[in-house]
Amino acid sequence: MTEQEATSDTPTVTTPVEKIRSALWRYRILAWTTGVWLIALCWEMWLKYIEHVPHPPSWIGIVHGWIYFVYLIFTTDLAIKVRWPWPRTAGTLLAGTIPLLGFIVEHYRTQQVKQQFGL
Repeated sequence: MTEQEATSDTPTVTTPVEKIRSALWRYRILAWTTGVWLIALCWEMWLKYIEHVPHPPSWIGIVHGWIYFVYLIFTTDLAIKVRWPWPRTAGTLLAGTIPLLGFIVEHYRTQQVKQQFGL
């Protein structure tokens, strides 16, 4: 180990770059899908509580919940492969619960991983 590697703040990652690339791709797809369904869920809540529509589509929340669950799995997979610290992982996982924040966090996390691993 060189002196630079010993003093580096970034953890050593032994995961092959192709596995990181595929994990990043899965994370990005699910981040966007979760974000879109979260916006749809907000629309459903708007119809139900603001517009007082008698029978808004109640299945949107169920779909978003299952997609968010898959998002949690894929985000954790990426976090393990690139060795994110736990606060970064937790923040990225929670980004799927706040409308529009998931899109912003996905953009910055993708840039960060691409720069770090030369993708």
